Amino acid sequence: MAELTARVAIKAPDLRRGMATNALLIAFAVLVLFFSLSSDVFFTVGNFRTVLLQSALTLVIVTPFALLLMAGYVDLSVGSTVGLSAVVSGWTMLQGVAWPLAALVGVLTGLVVGLVHSWLVVIRGLSPIIVTLGTLSAVRGLSQIVAPDALYGFPESFLDFGTAGVLGVPILVIIAVVVVTVGVVILNWTATGKHILATGGNPEAARVSGVNITRIGIWLFVMTGAAAGLGGVMLAARVGSTPAATAGLGLEMAVLTAALLGGVAFTGGRGTMRGVVLGVLFLALLQNGLTILNVPPSWSVAAQGTVLVLAAFAEKLAGAQAGKVRSAATPE
Repeated sequence: MAELTARVAIKAPDLRRGMATNALLIAFAVLVLFFSLSSDVFFTVGNFRTVLLQSALTLVIVTPFALLLMAGYVDLSVGSTVGLSAVVSGWTMLQGVAWPLAALVGVLTGLVVGLVHSWLVVIRGLSPIIVTLGTLSAVRGLSQIVAPDALYGFPESFLDFGTAGVLGVPILVIIAVVVVTVGVVILNWTATGKHILATGGNPEAARVSGVNITRIGIWLFVMTGAAAGLGGVMLAARVGSTPAATAGLGLEMAVLTAALLGGVAFTGGRGTMRGVVLGVLFLALLQNGLTILNVPPSWSVAAQGTVLVLAAFAEKLAGAQAGKVRSAATPE
């Protein structure tokens, strides 16, 4: 009997995650069906290509962000980091620097922000919520100091990077697929992935087990910052300008919503990349469909906020279910 209980306890978390992902998949299918019936423009190759292109930036950032969340940390400044990196890379190009080198400077800018976070949060032990809320404002202000007015007039080859494709697939989408693939490999097929989940689930137990939780935290903050830096470069290439006040504005909420919607626990220790990707695409289709139906932007923002609240409820229920599973697995 005890052995049967243990087997059920082991399989229950996998079953729960599967049910959560399936619920999101069903909601995704319902969303596609609804918008397809509401508009002839929605269910077309061109529109889906647009959705993927718009999702590329979020996918690049949400991949390390989700891993960071699984480890028990959070970075609420990724939108501001995107804006700063876009401004820095754009300003560098306008100084006559070749755009690949300017893009590298933009990525390094985000990496530096990640290093600051890792020092303050992981090394000094400050709250990641408070620290990254502070840098959300500080980094946004810094980007406006660097470029008070929107920058534009970038090289044509850089703009081509943001719009061109290979065999019909946008380059930015290819970059996103590569980043997500790396995230999947790390989480599912490496010891680092197991260490990330262990750190988020019970950091003290992970440390006693030999996991270097400090190195895990530093690495994830740096990677999240670098991904936001890359996202800033991608945004500048796609839009063709870098308005410091609005570039990447609100992106942190979209990334957090997608991660929670995809089944990542805000407190760490649980999540899948499949769910995260599905969460990003769900939000992208929701926004795209509402835009096609000429719904005012304010309603789109309200819809995203509502989805975040629903994701919080789902995360709460999943956490309660996990507690029941652990209690069932504990021998009397």
